[in-house]
Amino acid sequence: MIYKSIPLLLLALISLVAVDGFGQQFYFGADQSYVNEMEDCGVVYKENGIAKDVYDIYKDHGNNLVRLRLWHTPSWYDNLNEGRRYSDLADVKKAIKRAKDHGMNVLLDFHLSDNWADPSKQLVPNAWLGVVNNLPLLQDSLYNYISNTLNELNAANLTPEMVQIGNETNKGILLSPADNQVWTLNWSRNAALFNTGIKAVRDFSAAKNKPVKIMLHIADPKNAEWMAKAFKDNGVTDFDLIGLSYYWAWHKPTSIEDTKNVIIKLKGLYNKDVIIVETGYIWTTESNDNAGNIISAVHPDYSPASPENQRNWLIDLTKAVIEGGGIGVCYWEPSWVSSTCWNQWNQGSHQEHATFFDFSNNLLIPGGIQWMEYDYGLNSTSIPEIDDASISIIYNSDSKSIDINIDNFDRTKKYEYHIVDTTGIKIINGTIDTQNQNINLQDIGTKILFVQIYSNKRMIKSLKILTKI
Repeated sequence: MIYKSIPLLLLALISLVAVDGFGQQFYFGADQSYVNEMEDCGVVYKENGIAKDVYDIYKDHGNNLVRLRLWHTPSWYDNLNEGRRYSDLADVKKAIKRAKDHGMNVLLDFHLSDNWADPSKQLVPNAWLGVVNNLPLLQDSLYNYISNTLNELNAANLTPEMVQIGNETNKGILLSPADNQVWTLNWSRNAALFNTGIKAVRDFSAAKNKPVKIMLHIADPKNAEWMAKAFKDNGVTDFDLIGLSYYWAWHKPTSIEDTKNVIIKLKGLYNKDVIIVETGYIWTTESNDNAGNIISAVHPDYSPASPENQRNWLIDLTKAVIEGGGIGVCYWEPSWVSSTCWNQWNQGSHQEHATFFDFSNNLLIPGGIQWMEYDYGLNSTSIPEIDDASISIIYNSDSKSIDINIDNFDRTKKYEYHIVDTTGIKIINGTIDTQNQNINLQDIGTKILFVQIYSNKRMIKSLKILTKI
């Protein structure tokens, strides 16, 4: 079951190219909503025992998508620790900037609540309680909130590539405390609210010429088919992505294979891209603090809990997503390690046993993060060659280096180079700061490589080269 091969016909589903028109990117994602809080609480992330920017750690291991939750007014933070708030707009701005500075895409998760929204809880923000039963006024509040948020982010050059309209919205969104006590799906209300949120994003994109993909998020693959049908039947159709939460611990006996089949059905019926937007798997059953662990179960084929089995489960899940035609897998809270700070329930983390770090905050190798680096069957046929005549790429066999020359170098644009091998694994990457750039390949050996040049995240040149010792 572990490390299955991928049929050759499925290779075309994947590309490292992150631009429209040259292939669909596969997203290797991590929810990093807790990182700013952990660092303020004194956490120092390490790799090989050496302190390192956690965003550098993830980028170096293949991460290309950062997911961030946004709460409306998380005032409950005011009574914790030093009263600093997190996952509000100010905190999200800091996190988006870190992600974008590292060349990562951003998925902004509008929880549409002041606190956690999930299949059991979808409470309207306190600021909107007065209009929760007045649908037109509630729609107006929702539209303005999403619109104002995106405009504020855009003004700071922090526009996310994707947004979620709600989080795990199986129960609907923006419920009153009374309605939240029962299972209710008032679809005339629900559809009106979803379409209002969607319209706010579409109007922003049109006004600012900033395309933002829209995701609807469903928890548990076994709920996805009926919920997707309900969205469609009730006129909620103008979105781009279906996001699924899939955790073995909470969604068993739904298997990885079952999840693949659900993805195939969703794509076939609704013509939407699908991402596993939340998943997690434990590497130990031990705890490192006073906060109880929220995940305990392990799949019998990936037992006992270990860093290797965490990695293997993620690899096999990702293979299944690829085989089903999905375009990404995002891990939930791989950096929520133990700290001295308090959360709403106790001191520490409820997820430190499912992060990618040991109890000393050192990256686990072997471990789960290596799922992003695994060879999923990419080959040279999935990496296009693009020829921009104004850019030259020359390999110098004597000096074992590459010279890149950009004739019309524009300092207002962000240029990057990626060098990948024939499996699609990134060997070297960096920023091009001058018209002429030299890249040393002394330690590469004999390999077939692809040199890819990007401008503002759009590939503008690629060339296949053969390096020699």
